Amino acid sequence: MPGGPLALTRLRIALTAFFAMDGFVFAGWVVRIPDIKHQTHASVGALGLALLGVSAGAVITMTLTGRLCRRYGSRPVTIVCAVLLCLSVALPPLTHSVAALGAVLLVFGAAYGGLNVAFNSAAVDLVAALRRPIMPTFHAAFSLGGMIGAGLGGLVAGSLSPTRHLLALTVIGLLVTAVAGRTLLRHDIPVPHSEDRPGAAPRRRDGRTRRMVLVFGLIALCTAYGEGAMADWGALHLRQDLGASAGVAAAGYTCFALAMTVGRATGTTLLERLGRSRTVVFGGSTAAAGMLLGSLAPWVWAALLGFAITGLGLANLFPVAVERAGALAGPSGVATASTLGYGGMLLGPPAIGFVADWTSLPTALTSVAALAAVATLIGATSR
Repeated sequence: MPGGPLALTRLRIALTAFFAMDGFVFAGWVVRIPDIKHQTHASVGALGLALLGVSAGAVITMTLTGRLCRRYGSRPVTIVCAVLLCLSVALPPLTHSVAALGAVLLVFGAAYGGLNVAFNSAAVDLVAALRRPIMPTFHAAFSLGGMIGAGLGGLVAGSLSPTRHLLALTVIGLLVTAVAGRTLLRHDIPVPHSEDRPGAAPRRRDGRTRRMVLVFGLIALCTAYGEGAMADWGALHLRQDLGASAGVAAAGYTCFALAMTVGRATGTTLLERLGRSRTVVFGGSTAAAGMLLGSLAPWVWAALLGFAITGLGLANLFPVAVERAGALAGPSGVATASTLGYGGMLLGPPAIGFVADWTSLPTALTSVAALAAVATLIGATSR
């Protein structure tokens, strides 16, 4: 049965643990990609094709997960996807060919995409039950988990083989899932719309609801485009165009990620003071200004400052978009917004590479500012 304030607090802690674990496991895998490339003797192009398995698995699974959450409930689906994610992250070091790696990453991506839809759907219900805009705090936990996972992964890369490292991630992830999952199943989340409960018939989706879900999905896309671009091209811009050292170039994404984590940690306060629409407008315009500085400034320190400002601006756009899409259409809304957002993350790096070939990397990076401005416009006109 639905719990009281204490039960809701425990549910919030449990969901926060799932978000942090997701970021921790995924970042731990990412830092071992160079080792897996060497192990499979993959060329850069072949590795790129194999890595598409993560994206393909995630996109294919997201829509299906929305349906599973509506039928069985988002909390049980969260636990199942978390177990699959933890088990599948140990598989890449066991492969010795690009084809096998691609197949394994397809499974890993499916679990990753499914988990993101499931725990975001559960978080949407909890936000409604608590009547507070706490969605950014969950995504702050994801960002913090990713930073810790990447940092620890870098520290152990010289002493632990990929097999042992990723197996350790499996063990840690399963332990978190066991502890947090028990709490997640023990307490019900009061769902304001009875039709969103497991087994209930889905409510009728009118045209306006579908349009609004797509609008929030586009905001998610614009945000994730920037995240993907910063992850793949920020360091190269600092090194190639501004002459930064390797260490300073690597710090560029750290500035961005840390600022995003801080922005999400304070996002609830911002949403309570400004409201959702003004938060999107403020965040989008801040990100646009920051990215113009980061991409066009001729000094390294100014570019780093711009990257940090961009992270602060983008921080709360994706959580707001997913929460509003979920509030409008339940798990299927979360699935739609997440799929569009993930599509933006996939689109960003190759699009910037293509534009950079025709013009220059600094010019290409201004597309992040352009899409942040689009998100600002969407937020301003969708009130």
